[in-house]
Amino acid sequence: MILADKIIEERKKNGWSQEELAEKLDVSRQSVSKWESAQSVPDLKKVIKLAEIFNVSTDYLLKESYDKEDTKDNDKVVLEKTPSQTEKICIVNMEEASEYVSFQEKNAHPFALAVALCITSPVILLVLLGLSHLKKIGLSENFAIGIGITVLFFMVAGAVFVFVKYGTMMSKFEYLKKTTIETAYGIDDMVKDKKKKFAKTYSMSITVGVVLCILSALPLIVTSLITKNEMIILFMVGLLLVVIAVAVYLFVKVSLINECYNILLQEGDYTKEKKREYALEEKIGSLYWCIVTSIYLAWSFTTMSWHRTWIIWPIAGVFYSVIMAVVNIMKKEN
Repeated sequence: MILADKIIEERKKNGWSQEELAEKLDVSRQSVSKWESAQSVPDLKKVIKLAEIFNVSTDYLLKESYDKEDTKDNDKVVLEKTPSQTEKICIVNMEEASEYVSFQEKNAHPFALAVALCITSPVILLVLLGLSHLKKIGLSENFAIGIGITVLFFMVAGAVFVFVKYGTMMSKFEYLKKTTIETAYGIDDMVKDKKKKFAKTYSMSITVGVVLCILSALPLIVTSLITKNEMIILFMVGLLLVVIAVAVYLFVKVSLINECYNILLQEGDYTKEKKREYALEEKIGSLYWCIVTSIYLAWSFTTMSWHRTWIIWPIAGVFYSVIMAVVNIMKKEN
């Protein structure tokens, strides 16, 4: 149980409202509200005052796993290894951590949606081409292509706008990914609590996304076996892209949120050791995906075979995993 939960529990045990507790501590109700929502942490004087008011020990309030009746090992001193003097350490306070978590939780949706827009950007072009060939609309093939490409560029431009805006706003938090950090009291407990509550959503979203990716090609495969009509196949390719876009949206959204928890806790891909490797992987990744995107667009616009060129993305994903595996092996050997 973290400090925020203990304040709530003790306040309710005594039958006090937030206003009544605030009066006893000579603080505002908003301060108590922020403590209880883990947005901020009371200073040492207030913690001592809370202990007196609640008739508990400060150890009970400050230590997550400390029991009220547990008085054993109070004098034990835990020694931690200190980082080397040459290693840069950044201290993160509660306000910074809360701001970062709120930013990621708020912006995960538009960022994921922008990624999905990029994937679905050729769909209108494919649909218009199919309809023009089937004579379902009064548009020539060239005019349909013109409209489709215009929509494609607008969708990509909108997505790029979101990416740039996100990147600009995210730049103030980049140090969290790259630098070894030390978090102030209460942050780890707050983030662990959020991550635990988010675990079910994360697991479900990843599962649904994987299932959608597996099923996405099914309509195209079945249609290809039933008919050779290229226009109907074009529609199925469009449907495939939409389904993949939904899956990718789920992947990106929950991954961004879960990633921010791992960054603050320095877990997963953001342990102190892996942060030292982050800079090299970031450069390789940026260069690789720029090249892949350039090849995809050049191939697609040259051949206008959008129903085939999408295959570059799963292939690129596999090759990227291989490249990063080789890089990691080489680093270990060195």
